[in-house]
Amino acid sequence: MTRYAEKNTAITGLGQSEIYRKPQVLPFELAVRACELAIADAGLRPEDIDGISCWPNVPRGTVAGAGAAALSDIANSLNLSLNWWSGAENAAQLSPIMEAVAAISAGYATHVLCYRALGERWTPSYGSAAADAGQTLSWAASWLEFLMPYNAPSASIWTAIHANAHMTRYGITREQMAAIPIVQRANAGLNPKAIYRDPITMDDYMSARIITTPFCLLDCDVPCDGTTAVIVSRLDAARGCKQTPVVIEAIGAGSYDKMDTWVSRSDFPKQAMHDASKMMWSRTDLKPKDVRTAHLYDGFTWLTMSWLEALGFCGEGESGAFIEGGQRISLTGERPINTNGGQLSEGRMHGMGHLHEAVLQLRGQAGARQVTDVNLSAVGNGGGNFGGAVLLRRDS
Repeated sequence: MTRYAEKNTAITGLGQSEIYRKPQVLPFELAVRACELAIADAGLRPEDIDGISCWPNVPRGTVAGAGAAALSDIANSLNLSLNWWSGAENAAQLSPIMEAVAAISAGYATHVLCYRALGERWTPSYGSAAADAGQTLSWAASWLEFLMPYNAPSASIWTAIHANAHMTRYGITREQMAAIPIVQRANAGLNPKAIYRDPITMDDYMSARIITTPFCLLDCDVPCDGTTAVIVSRLDAARGCKQTPVVIEAIGAGSYDKMDTWVSRSDFPKQAMHDASKMMWSRTDLKPKDVRTAHLYDGFTWLTMSWLEALGFCGEGESGAFIEGGQRISLTGERPINTNGGQLSEGRMHGMGHLHEAVLQLRGQAGARQVTDVNLSAVGNGGGNFGGAVLLRRDS
């Protein structure tokens, strides 16, 4: 087996700010807090950090919005002296981790601070901050021009199109799909940071307001203010850090079939998650059966089901039967998923919350929601036209 570069890197530090549903603290301040926590968690000092990466990078002075902290502002606030930095493009929000792996492998850096800063609930600044970050859509010069005439500018609509096609093809029901938000809300009840912690029932789910068929309100993730940060380190240096290293065993990203589109793949309704999963498994001798916990993107519930199939935890079209009733995916089941409550309950940390929880589980630091015997965890982020996957293991 080829020794891929990621196997010589590890996650050594974790930091996560408070997560707010309503604006309470300036999002940039939350970003600084999370980054400081990650550095301290690794037992490092700011002067030890020689690389930094985030997605998306934003102009200096941005303090809120879809990207709430510029690389330069974080570096200056923490007094970092950097050899390398990158505003990573989005391999489904895991791109800062992948960029860090590449920089470490090339010898550009030893300890890289990676973060995702969100201020989506900071209403007074949100619109202008998103525009300043370059997050505008050119309707006439992209694949969106084919959707706008049908009044379909939202990811909830695009994802629902895929979900309807897949669920109809294989007979998957909303009652089966309900297991994911119900189980994740139970997990969130054990997570003091989660925005929504009260349990939900099947009746709650089936009576919730429909957003885009087949998705109801409880199938949609929760916009929030907050930041998650991690330190990626060279493995030999990681072994001198405070925490037991969590090794990056394999990574995957891709959009091989019709890049940058949701709707014109030849294998529709598959998405880029299938490409990312294939690449990740090609870079390790480990198999899906070896994974103890899975932390899978849940911008909408069906994306989690699609990740289960793409990663090989069940067969194509079998995700409904696999999750039915919720026993398999619960904390005591054979394949616990989204043990922190996921984006449906903890809040939409754009996939970095999933990475944070996976590392906690591997360290044995997840508290009341800790799963037994966690030695290998999978993280899958994104949907549609971009996907990223990473396999994490405890250092042996």
